[in-house]
Amino acid sequence: MWKALLALQVAAENVLRVSLPDGQVRILVEKAGAAPDGIVMDAGTVYWTTMGAPLVDPAVPGEGGQDFSRPNGGLHALDMNNGSRWDVVPPGTITTGKQLTSDGAGTLYWADREGHRISRVRTDGSGLTDLVVTAADTGILGECVGVAVDADDGYLYWTQKGPPKGGRGRILRAGLELPAGETAEGRTDVQVLWSGLPEPIDLHVEDGRLYWTDRGAPPSGNTLNRAHVPAAGAPGETPEILADGFQEAIGLAVDSEAGLAYVSDLGGHLYAVPMPDGPVAEAVPRQIAALGPLTGLTGFG
Repeated sequence: MWKALLALQVAAENVLRVSLPDGQVRILVEKAGAAPDGIVMDAGTVYWTTMGAPLVDPAVPGEGGQDFSRPNGGLHALDMNNGSRWDVVPPGTITTGKQLTSDGAGTLYWADREGHRISRVRTDGSGLTDLVVTAADTGILGECVGVAVDADDGYLYWTQKGPPKGGRGRILRAGLELPAGETAEGRTDVQVLWSGLPEPIDLHVEDGRLYWTDRGAPPSGNTLNRAHVPAAGAPGETPEILADGFQEAIGLAVDSEAGLAYVSDLGGHLYAVPMPDGPVAEAVPRQIAALGPLTGLTGFG
């Protein structure tokens, strides 16, 4: 069971450490970079992505006035033992860094939204590879946001959220390795598992189930969902909604031993959601903290 969460404050640009036993919050990293979004821990080092600084149109309110198409996102690291910080890849390698995950064996995977791709790299910065690249002319429909890796079965999962509240979100799957002779732009093993979702964001895969947050319109959006991983070639089943009522649900971290999923939202809330088949007696989501707009989450023991 986890002792703490790491959460990203997207506007304040901080990495927070949230103690689970008592809810105490402290800043682990200040000035983490412009618009941090995805975070994971691997072998005592914290890694996070940044979306980069957008071009802002003051005439258009909210996110619609923010243009993240410049390649100024990043992938950054902090050694928890000695406090050293560095960039895993050179600045500007990533257009818009979104969810980040690890295979637990030294390789990081992330979604690049405006970059229209899923990429990976070794934690030492070597082996940078694009695994999926969607066509630029697909626009917002081809933007990749969430990512999860099933290293045991050799699968990569990702979300393409589609337009805001648009009901055109998708979850897709492909092999962790490119098919022989194929490219990231034209691989033939991509399968659409779910389509017509409100706006799926972050993913987690474990024990034969896929979990995801959705920031789209209710009743199916602003939810935490799960479903069994489909067999090869089979479509996804109707997802089970585990919790709803979030304010733009984004971050997701699942502690299967504790039977809890943790969800963060842009409304600034951090929740613990009991699994229906887990050991936790409480039956409804419990708010842990209110911390300002939050994006990515990860947990550790």
